[in-house]
Amino acid sequence: MGYESLLDQAYEKIEPVEECGRFEILKVKGHHEGTKTIITNFGQVVNCIRRNPEHLMKFLNKELASSSEIKGERLILSRKLSSKDINDRIEKYVKRFVLCPKCRKPDTELKDVGGKVFLNCLACGEKYEVHKI
Repeated sequence: MGYESLLDQAYEKIEPVEECGRFEILKVKGHHEGTKTIITNFGQVVNCIRRNPEHLMKFLNKELASSSEIKGERLILSRKLSSKDINDRIEKYVKRFVLCPKCRKPDTELKDVGGKVFLNCLACGEKYEVHKI
């Protein structure tokens, strides 16, 4: 068996992974287990917006009045919630903690300086203080 045929077989066995473009907010995928909501693609969502998973989790906890925990790539929320509510809150998070208020580009980073959190834009150079979660 040649290299090309082995490579083709390997590609057939791999599950496709949803990728995001330059900047795209992925919609959450998940299900309910009893009274809990399981977001199965939380790791991918966080990677696409380039933020710390714990920071987004903390924001969602406050916004959705729920407690949660991260297990691998999944986020487990202690309440039964609709994906629309979760996606709306993630969009709110992106507007507040990812997009630059001046140039609206996602090329930003959060920095903690002296107990204050700043949103630094790598595109236009602006620096904005944001509220801690």
